[in-house]
Amino acid sequence: MISIIIRTYNEAKFLNKSLGFVSQQEIDEDYELIIVDSGSTDETLDIAKSYTKNIIPIKKEDFSFGRSLNYGCTVAKGKILVFISAHCIPYNRMWLKNLVEPLKNLDVVLCYGRQIGNELSKFSENQVFAKYFPEEKKDEQGGFYCNNANSAIKKEFWEKRQFDENLTGLEDMDWAKYFYNQGYKIVYCPESIIYHIHEESWRKVLIRYEREAYALKEIMPEIHFNILDMIRAIFKGLFNDIKSGFKKGIFIGKLPEIFLFRICQFYGAYRGNHIHRKLSKEKKQNYFYP
Repeated sequence: MISIIIRTYNEAKFLNKSLGFVSQQEIDEDYELIIVDSGSTDETLDIAKSYTKNIIPIKKEDFSFGRSLNYGCTVAKGKILVFISAHCIPYNRMWLKNLVEPLKNLDVVLCYGRQIGNELSKFSENQVFAKYFPEEKKDEQGGFYCNNANSAIKKEFWEKRQFDENLTGLEDMDWAKYFYNQGYKIVYCPESIIYHIHEESWRKVLIRYEREAYALKEIMPEIHFNILDMIRAIFKGLFNDIKSGFKKGIFIGKLPEIFLFRICQFYGAYRGNHIHRKLSKEKKQNYFYP
């Protein structure tokens, strides 16, 4: 059996479409759907109940990205655990089969799939997706990069090491790093595709990159991102986006959006990399519910 675990918090806008595609997957194996909800106040729970009885509540103040996944993994019956964000929509009915296929190899501990945007996505966000989730698979992925907005792991390995519940994000990379250092493989599957829809204010974009940089500093303390790094990254991102936008004939209209996205992305990364104190309760609230 396969267990599909989805974290929710006020995800009513896209959840029905997401769960609709999840429930129509073409695969021979049985699969269950588990929703871990952390205090939704919109129609999220009503939508979820129309698809599954496996709904696990968690108090908003107890939420962390790792803890919510651990709640779902604890009750999961499947030997394979699949994670997909509630604001992600499978591209087709082969999403699930393609995602879990690489886990048949004994040395593969995690597989993550491709992410693309849609008409609601910011231009630069699509550029980020294209960079980290290319159309073609590399012969061999070096390192432990992954993303559990669209990923699958083996439960037997989660039982050996659960997700870190104190990280402000990137709990997937932290988990993958542990097993990668033991000789296991992290695999990218471009045939398993989801639309990843971020409808965020600029403040939310900044906080997302800030909290991820803060988490990355915990995972890889050797990484330093100074002011010059930030400036170089902003200008490189702007140059590449403008070049791509010009080729696609959408340069002028997207210029303000491109500028704001890259500023929020790399200024947020700089801020997150330079937080040296313990997070306050208020800061945690912003990170977990930006």
